[in-house]
Amino acid sequence: MLGIGLKVASVCVFVCMSSLLKASDGIPAGQLVFFRSFFAIFPVIAFIAWQGQMSVAFKTSEPFSHFWRGFVGVSAMSLSFYGLTKLPLPESIAISYATPLLTVVCSAIFLRETVRLYRWSAVCFGLVGVLIILWPRMSFFTGATEFGGGEAIGALATLGGAGLAAVAMLLVRKLVQTERTPTIVVYFSIASSLIALVSFPFGWVWPTGLQATYLIMAGIAGGVAQILLTESYRHADMSTIAPFEYTSMLLGITIGYLLFGDIPTAEMITGAVIVISAGIFIIYREHRLGLARARARKASTPQG
Repeated sequence: MLGIGLKVASVCVFVCMSSLLKASDGIPAGQLVFFRSFFAIFPVIAFIAWQGQMSVAFKTSEPFSHFWRGFVGVSAMSLSFYGLTKLPLPESIAISYATPLLTVVCSAIFLRETVRLYRWSAVCFGLVGVLIILWPRMSFFTGATEFGGGEAIGALATLGGAGLAAVAMLLVRKLVQTERTPTIVVYFSIASSLIALVSFPFGWVWPTGLQATYLIMAGIAGGVAQILLTESYRHADMSTIAPFEYTSMLLGITIGYLLFGDIPTAEMITGAVIVISAGIFIIYREHRLGLARARARKASTPQG
C-alpha cells in the first residue's frame, strides 16, 4: 500500500508539473526543459544527502551512457513539452500513454527480446487507440487541404516524445545493471540541464515574474515526483504499481477543465480507454512472464 501511495503521489506531482509548464505560456520548449531539469537537481540532491548517499551518488563507471540517456531524455522532453504547449492537457497525457507500447516495440528491435502474439496484439490495439486520439488533429485525414496547424504538429511531437521516452527506458534498463539509482537520477538532471542550454541561441525569452515562478516550481515538482516514483519501486513490484500511472488521466481532465477550459472530446476518451487497456494488458503479461521465469530459475537451481 505504501508503494501504491507513493506511485499515485508521484503521478499527481508530475501532472502538477505539466500544468505549471503549460501555464508558462510563451516559453520555448528548450527553455522549459532547462528549468524542469535544473531546478529538479535541488530536491534530488537534498534527498540523497538526507539518505547519506552523497559519497557514492556521483561515482560512475558509465559517463557516456549517462550522457546518451540525458541526450535522449532531453529530446523526448523537448518534443513532449512542445506538444504540451499546443494541445489540451488531457490529450497530451493520453498520447504519452503510447510509451509502454513503444517500449515493447523497441525491446524487440534493439534488445532482441522475444515478444509473442499476445503482446504484439496489445501493442497494435493500443496504437489504434493512439490513432483515434490523433485523428481529429490530422486534418489531411479528413480531407482538408491544410495539415492542421500547430495542434497537428503538437500531436505528432507528443507521439515522437513518447517514442524517445521508450528508448530512454531501454537506456535506463542497461544503466541499472551497473549504476545506483541516485547516480542515475542526479546525472540525468545534470546532463539534461547542460544539453538543454544548447537551445539558448534559438529563441529563449526573458520570463515574467509569474512565468519564472511557474518554471521554478515545475522543476522542483519534477525532482520531487522523481523521488516519489523511485521510492515507490522500493515498496512494491513494478507490475503492481504501474497501472496506477493511468490515474493521471482523471487528474489531467480535472485540471485541464478547471484551469485551462479543456473539454475532453469523445475521440480522446475512446482512444485513451483503448490505450490504457492495452497498457494494463502488457503489464499483466510482463508480470506473468516474470513469474514464469522465476519458477524456471528456481526449478533449475540445484537443491542442496
